Amino acid sequence: MSADVGRPPSGGALPLWLASLLAVLGGLALDAAFPSWGVWPLAFVGVGLSLLSLIGRRAGGALLVGALFGAAFYFPHIDWASRFLGDDPLRWVPWVALAGVETLFTGLGAILITLAYRWVRRAGAGALVRLAAAPLVAGLWTARELVMGSWPYTGFPWGRIGMAFASSPLAPVASWTGVAGLTFLVVLLVALAIEGARLLRAPRALASRRGLVLVAPALLLAVLVVVPAFPTAPAGTIRVAAVQGDGPAAYLDRREAYDVLDAQIAASEPAIGADVDLVLWPEGGVDADPLADRRAAAALDAAVGAFDAPLLMNAAVQNGELVFNTSMLWTEEGPAGRHSKRYPVPFGEYVPQRDLYERIVPSLVGMIQREYEPGRDAPVIDVDGTGVGLAICFDVLFDDLLQEGIREGAQVLMFQTNNADFRGTDENLQQLAFARMRAVETGRSVVNVSTVGTSQVIGPDGATLQQIPADEPGALIADVELRDGETPAVAIGGGIRVLLLLAPIAGLVALGARHARRRAR
Repeated sequence: MSADVGRPPSGGALPLWLASLLAVLGGLALDAAFPSWGVWPLAFVGVGLSLLSLIGRRAGGALLVGALFGAAFYFPHIDWASRFLGDDPLRWVPWVALAGVETLFTGLGAILITLAYRWVRRAGAGALVRLAAAPLVAGLWTARELVMGSWPYTGFPWGRIGMAFASSPLAPVASWTGVAGLTFLVVLLVALAIEGARLLRAPRALASRRGLVLVAPALLLAVLVVVPAFPTAPAGTIRVAAVQGDGPAAYLDRREAYDVLDAQIAASEPAIGADVDLVLWPEGGVDADPLADRRAAAALDAAVGAFDAPLLMNAAVQNGELVFNTSMLWTEEGPAGRHSKRYPVPFGEYVPQRDLYERIVPSLVGMIQREYEPGRDAPVIDVDGTGVGLAICFDVLFDDLLQEGIREGAQVLMFQTNNADFRGTDENLQQLAFARMRAVETGRSVVNVSTVGTSQVIGPDGATLQQIPADEPGALIADVELRDGETPAVAIGGGIRVLLLLAPIAGLVALGARHARRRAR
């Protein structure tokens, strides 16, 4: 970091103190773009301030201001992580550890972005050459998101730029490009505007180029605003009762056996006689293994008989020595289909390298006795001929799982989640924004049901159609639209992510090699 200290700024770099201030303000602005504030235009401000702080920096300075941006964003954005361990004196450790890791990765990625700015500038001074920095910078930002969202321990794809636009006019773009593509386009727009402003200030900028640098970001913004969502085909409806029991479902909640199950049954009363096709309960809605617990199984049998409809429920289920977070379609004949959570939460639903972390923080690791195995089955359940795509809580963050469900025939998406560990925080609202974006991205209706709220029925356009407020028991009964067809985000989403990961890295390597050759000469 000392590389920037005591030296004059180079290549248009701001003084380090000012760049650090802008980075902090940028991180705070980006946090405010997400719920609960949800002021999505601030995402442009946050990205812009971050990029301005990196232009012209050396590697040490880029690491510093990048980390400051990451800390100012992640520490307030995921402060709900401090609630997982209740009132334990060390409850802040998971929050600081997770936000700290994300901060480090953000700082390391910032070094690549500042190198891109430096090497593009040294490649030439022309307007077209300078504007070429924008797609490279946007690609590197997106590649950083993709890496952080997949590594280590399956990653933490929370806080992606594209997810901030679920309630914006830009959301339909995600149906064409996926969330990663939307991130790229948003950062590209900001980077083009910054390069345009810098070129207009350059004394040698020709009048013929001024129009180019002004039109490029304005034209891109116009396209992003007017592009419609990719159309999917209506395929009828399914009548669903989604039940929010508001029971004591948090990992550390004090409760007696079957308290959560009883709360779900009590809140499901409106589904009786409602002529529904399916009753949907949230993740952890059954606090016993119904395949091994006769009382729980008998309660589910009775509930299905009263509903006169199958029940899509979720519980921890043991298979030999392994335990899975499993959703099951419970019918009058018992379980008729199942899907297990693909991405259990590291340090929440299992502890990776438990022996290592027990030596570091034995008291905290000892509190987490769960060791869920990742599921390997398809995230789709057939309900009387209707394909229902599933994502269990944290799984909603992973693009590949949602796209797999659509390819396997899902006509509607149903997300089961348990927000009880973070009751009263922004975690629930942030996850709802992800659910709305998934609806737009896939062209599918979404039923998002939580143990404690907020539960919602969401249309294929991302609009909220019905909801139950947080911390209230209740049932949503809705005729939910079914859709057929794949959006480009589903059909080629994996290829888009691979391109956005590899292309900018390859471009940076090529620029670096060119720069090294020029220095050698």
